Amino acid sequence: MPAGGKASRTSCPPPTPQKTPNRLIHEKSPYLLQHAYNPVDWYPWGQEAFDKAKKENKPIFLSVGYSTCHWCHMMEEESFQNEEIGHLLNEDFVSVKVDREERPDVDKVYMTFVQATSSGGGWPMNVWLTPSLQPFVGGTYFPPEDGLTRVGFRTVLMRIREQWKQNKNTLLENSERVTTALLARSEITVGDRQLPPSASTMNSRCFQQLDEGYDEEYGGFAEAPKFPTPVILSFLFSYWLSHRVTQDGSRAQQMALHTLKMMANGGIRDHVGQGFHRYSTDRQWHIPHFEKMLYDQAQLSVVYSQAFQISGDEFYSDVAKGILQYVSRSLSHRSGGFYSAEDADSPPERGMKPKEGAFYVWTVKEVQQLLPETVGGASEPLTSGQLLMKHYGLSEAGNMSSTQDPKGELHGQNVLTVRYSLELTAARFGLEVEAVSTLLNAGLEKLFQARKHRPKAHLDTKMLAAWNGLMVSGFAVTGAVLGMDKLVTQATNGAKFLKRHMFDVASGRLKRTCYVGTGGTVEHSNPPCWGFLEDYAFVVRGLLDLYEASQESSWLEWALRLQDTQDRLFWDSRGGGYFCSEAELGADLPLRLKDDQDGAEPSANSVSAHNLLRLHGFTGHKDWMDKCVCLLTAFSERMRRVPVALPEMVRALSAQQQALKQIVVCGDPQAKDTKALIQCVHSIYLPNKVLILADGDPSSFLSRQLPFLSTLRRVEDRATVYVFENQACSMPITEPCELRKLLHQ
Repeated sequence: MPAGGKASRTSCPPPTPQKTPNRLIHEKSPYLLQHAYNPVDWYPWGQEAFDKAKKENKPIFLSVGYSTCHWCHMMEEESFQNEEIGHLLNEDFVSVKVDREERPDVDKVYMTFVQATSSGGGWPMNVWLTPSLQPFVGGTYFPPEDGLTRVGFRTVLMRIREQWKQNKNTLLENSERVTTALLARSEITVGDRQLPPSASTMNSRCFQQLDEGYDEEYGGFAEAPKFPTPVILSFLFSYWLSHRVTQDGSRAQQMALHTLKMMANGGIRDHVGQGFHRYSTDRQWHIPHFEKMLYDQAQLSVVYSQAFQISGDEFYSDVAKGILQYVSRSLSHRSGGFYSAEDADSPPERGMKPKEGAFYVWTVKEVQQLLPETVGGASEPLTSGQLLMKHYGLSEAGNMSSTQDPKGELHGQNVLTVRYSLELTAARFGLEVEAVSTLLNAGLEKLFQARKHRPKAHLDTKMLAAWNGLMVSGFAVTGAVLGMDKLVTQATNGAKFLKRHMFDVASGRLKRTCYVGTGGTVEHSNPPCWGFLEDYAFVVRGLLDLYEASQESSWLEWALRLQDTQDRLFWDSRGGGYFCSEAELGADLPLRLKDDQDGAEPSANSVSAHNLLRLHGFTGHKDWMDKCVCLLTAFSERMRRVPVALPEMVRALSAQQQALKQIVVCGDPQAKDTKALIQCVHSIYLPNKVLILADGDPSSFLSRQLPFLSTLRRVEDRATVYVFENQACSMPITEPCELRKLLHQ
């Protein structure tokens, strides 16, 4: 079974007290600190390592991973803690360790090489570079010794050592040739194209490709492993909205809602503590890889809120609230920021070796002991434990197959997954549905309290601007949709954290990372790790969502400033679109890339396309619309070739060609009638709109951006809505029911 990182690891635990730390001990990254006591003479990514490689004429061994990655930890234990392998690396290579979450640019450049020259990619990623940083050999996890099907890491090191000594010039020539080919293959540019492709065509092709891969029974779009991929679900909802009267539109809605329901009922969701694990190892969403990532929680809270807007089914809103409850409890810093991830492995008991999922799984005996109470009124003798075990599919032998647990670590253990509807479980025992719901919730709460006493999984307390931006969106959108002010307040606190701790006022730049220091203080690396494109794109999205949820124009003002900085640092004035990294920051890298895939996280270029459209709607600045069209044109070929690889960008293409609605609410922000109209807008699924509050102040920030706001009048001194679309304005509306009719057209 795929697994996540080691729970027993603190930031930098020495395996034995007499070990001397290497130079990674001075780093802030939890992942680098996990390697601080290896016998490998690790360097962080930087000039010191590059100069050493050039001076000593040695190849660079680059190893990239992240703090909650199981196979990264496996390779550390098997190879990087091995004295003999450490000696080999120290004698013949300059070893560099990189946290992919700190340096996504380094990760992307060399992952592009690994994927182009091997059968796939993943982490740990291990690449051998020339002293000028050009790759010549790469791979992922290597076992320490040769096996039946895989060459061992020791053998790989000795072969590369010999090749470097005997055939160095050939290696250098091949490296140069491969790098040149990768540069040509990865180029994304406007070229001689004048306009982006037809949104209608790209929409249809993207939908058809998703439809062909859809799992009718369990939802999702692959056999196994299955990832949540919120970008795909958002695309399907958007496709449904523009094709509501067609069979394909209904099909898109059904595919998305069914997938979300099956995921929420499956073991990929933590039914005891809430939140979602990273992916399912099987087609049924049953046995997960137990790691929990912040970016999944952020995006899934939004898409479950959208599902509630569309369906009206509180099942989806309850899931969204549960996700945010988990983030508030387990992934939140006291100052408002959000941590990156929780590991998959933890010790079953203190002092024991960590095991996959130990914190999350249950035996029948444990549940029986925790829930022994008799259930009154049942059609047969029944305890609370038996009711819960029936509903969630627990069995004496455990509910996972040997193929899902090849090491036999979880024999007799169970992952909670909903096997029956509340109605079926109630009918099975002759109980009322409401009574069953109450009993199950009470049982889950007892399991949650019991679980608190187990050794916890490792928490990666690194805070990333990009993922914090996504989480601000999660709280803001869900809070707005559900009318829950406390969630919007948490989004506001997240944005305040970003501005206080991850923004440099003097330069206008974002910092990529910050860390939890002694006593819960917030610390930064020195020099700071500056933001990448995704940091700006995701934070700007979060701020725009927060403005619409809170109507606090200061967040919109900051979003505009950050967009200006993003344009200055990352925009490709020759080819269109945004580079992933600053030219100066990535000057040593052989490639400067543009992210061209919406995967577990959306591409920063896709999000930027949406941001530019929204900013144009908020300000009327034509330059941002022009940039959006140029960006979409630059990615034309990629969208035409594989639209399903860019569903978020296809959504942006549709929004650009259909034009956004500008919904202007004129009124006192504290008045009940104003709030009622705003809540009406939030309750409806309208992905292609901007919501503007005009408070009547001609000197306000928005009135200065859009002078026409000062001409709009309230009807009979009541809060009034005007809807602008395709350069036409609706009649003034004062009643939420009338507004609802108009927006549903």
